[in-house]
Amino acid sequence: MEMNSGKGRIMRILLAEDDKQLNKTLTYQLETEGFSVDSCLDGEEALFYGEQNIYDIILLDRMLPRMEGTEVLTSLRKKGITVPVILITALGTLSDKVTGLDLGADDYLVKPFAFEELLARIRCVARRPHTLTQNDILTVSDITWNAFEYILTGPSGSCTLSKKEAALLETFLRAKGQTLPRTTLLLKIWGPDSNVEDGNLDNYIHFLRRRLQITGSRLQIKTVRGIGYSLQEK
Repeated sequence: MEMNSGKGRIMRILLAEDDKQLNKTLTYQLETEGFSVDSCLDGEEALFYGEQNIYDIILLDRMLPRMEGTEVLTSLRKKGITVPVILITALGTLSDKVTGLDLGADDYLVKPFAFEELLARIRCVARRPHTLTQNDILTVSDITWNAFEYILTGPSGSCTLSKKEAALLETFLRAKGQTLPRTTLLLKIWGPDSNVEDGNLDNYIHFLRRRLQITGSRLQIKTVRGIGYSLQEK
């Protein structure tokens, strides 16, 4: 049941589960299904990762060390982070479920559960596993980005982007005019646990500049020395 096959954008999931074996098993199963997964074992890490706001879904164990899942959820919602959260817990009473949902969870899954049920819950809260939605088409200035087909179209034509180029472009498009620090870009594109070399970002910036030129766009990625990059119009 490949949920991210084809050219569709890879869905990024944060998994916060302190049971090391379950964490490892779920990470493997989710990655086998085509998801990109970052995992952590305690609430403080979950809050740190969640605050980066780079995930499509957060799978959050309710009883985490250092900070409970409900506290993590409350903190994220107070910061305006609306990413769907599925609470995973051994506490299955009605009052526990109501409490979790009232705190801002989008769904509630009680242990033990079948992996197929987790996938069904993910499909439900994601609301966009297979079909093209309005969020897949993004128009900024004189270009249109189709995130489902990885196609960038401008005044002079179209071109297809790689997955990393696509993730970088979408980050810039959603923050047009803002200066994005290098550390932020590395975190959003490669994830918090990646050991990617800093020079890789420069390479992809170069690739993306060429893509914009190919489409004839007036948009350009400017270097902000000592900080990072900014997408601006010429």
